Amino acid sequence: MIYTLCRGEKFMIARPTYIEELKKWQNKNVIKVITGMRRCGKSTLFDLFIEELKLQGIKDNQIIHINLEDADFDFQDYKEFYNYVNKLIKDEINYYVFLDEVQMVKDFQKVVDSLYIKKNVDVYITGSNSTLLSGELATLLSGRYIKIEMLPLSFKEYVSASDNTNYQNLFLEYMQTGGLPGVVNITDTNYNGIDKYLDGIFSTVVYKDIMTRENSMDKLELERILKFIYDSIGSQVSINKISNTLTSKGMPINYYTVDKYINAFLNSYLIYKAECFDIQGKKSLEGNYKFYSVDMGLRSFLLGKRANQDMGHILENIVYLELLRRSYTVYVGKTKDLEVDFVAKNREGLKYYQVALSVRDDKVLERELKSLQKTGDFYPKILLTMDMDLEADYNGIKKINVVDWLLSKEY
Repeated sequence: MIYTLCRGEKFMIARPTYIEELKKWQNKNVIKVITGMRRCGKSTLFDLFIEELKLQGIKDNQIIHINLEDADFDFQDYKEFYNYVNKLIKDEINYYVFLDEVQMVKDFQKVVDSLYIKKNVDVYITGSNSTLLSGELATLLSGRYIKIEMLPLSFKEYVSASDNTNYQNLFLEYMQTGGLPGVVNITDTNYNGIDKYLDGIFSTVVYKDIMTRENSMDKLELERILKFIYDSIGSQVSINKISNTLTSKGMPINYYTVDKYINAFLNSYLIYKAECFDIQGKKSLEGNYKFYSVDMGLRSFLLGKRANQDMGHILENIVYLELLRRSYTVYVGKTKDLEVDFVAKNREGLKYYQVALSVRDDKVLERELKSLQKTGDFYPKILLTMDMDLEADYNGIKKINVVDWLLSKEY
């Protein structure tokens, strides 16, 4: 089934993976919590899922959908919020309650818990901060919720919104504009419209999700640290390195301040952190990590012309996000003297991924294969490149075009 929905004159993009995940948990006695950065599609996902419910025969009066960012729902406290929702619920029928951006109401967890204990209510909530499930809410709902982390559009979803069947060209576009759904509706060949849209999103995240929570933060400091991280995607960095580099450039900033900003970026989903993994010892290595951007368009907006100076790391970032979408825990692999770009771990075991723009140069191919060969085990090994050659196999190491891989479910 293709899940599309028309709002006004704009069609919202199908997100079948997330819809299927919600269907899997529909009517189960758990709260469905959808988290992710602002404008990645959480509210639209609710709209799409509501359409799915209607196809199942669920009536309009059984569906309660409240977006707490809407001025029509300006509740003074959690009691007023709960009373409003509770008045819409009758005992004799089942209800589906969708609450968008619940963190906008103080003590919202008391509302969620009160709705959860009603036997005829199926609860779904969204939030734009990873701390949504910390503190009292986590204590109240321990063992009673499932979390679905939502990312911007995958390349496959991006393709589904376009009439262009030249996937290689589309991918070059995707590498620059990213996958935030609102970008797809902007037809601006010089990127001015896209930059204005991304500027609005960035400002909202900065002011609503970061600076209102952290009173002591400075916008200029915040931007410089985030730009440094975005400029270093795919490279191993430390808090000390960020502090020392910025200090040497005339912006004195200490270790603890940098650490505070990084946690804020992680909590608001502007960045993701990949820890290092000891391949021989099959264990994670504390204190060693790389950072990746949530979206290439947002990164391009912040870095400007510098953004496209390292296409290899952009490609690596896209692969990292795709592995997250495929429900892997993703690490950076380490052997004694070599690095594997990604170790993807799930219940079935491990997979190793090496990412390179091109391996047509024999020396580059030898280098990339060597990292995978040194793992010393028989887990699947994949080399992803932008080369348009046919798939190849090097003693069990599969070489695959990255666009083909992104559009497939295999590997």
